[in-house]
Amino acid sequence: MDIVALLDTDALVILDESAIALERSHVPHYDGIGPAESRRRLESLFGQVRSSIDARDLRPIVSYGADVARERHAAGVDIGEVQTAFNVLEESLWRHVVAECDDDEVANSIAIVSTVLGAGKDALARTYVSLATSRPLPSLDVRAMFHGTQPAETLGGLPEQ
Repeated sequence: MDIVALLDTDALVILDESAIALERSHVPHYDGIGPAESRRRLESLFGQVRSSIDARDLRPIVSYGADVARERHAAGVDIGEVQTAFNVLEESLWRHVVAECDDDEVANSIAIVSTVLGAGKDALARTYVSLATSRPLPSLDVRAMFHGTQPAETLGGLPEQ
């Protein structure tokens, strides 16, 4: 099974696991909005991850990360609390990739998931810190980290080295 098929077949289970992990984390912001709203936000994040993977384009997740940062900063939510949602989704995705992807697809699928969520977390952090400090921060150049994993081929939006 490749990553796209996995996202199709396991979406509800991945979201269930992520929602349970988020609830168990007892992050004040998510405890305050309740499980239904927390689940809705995880579904939205999952949708953006899926859009980026489907389109082989990081712009949907980058835009989403920046939008979330602006919303949560304005609401006074700590950045660490928001990153928790990204992290629980990523952990669940990794578990499913390792358990269900074909052996020859695992490394590439993990690279795709990590690249997409990493780009979203980078946009989240840069935007949030920029708002908190009133200074724009440059994006990270992570191309060298993926030498040999083929994310440029797989996610068309990443430049090759």
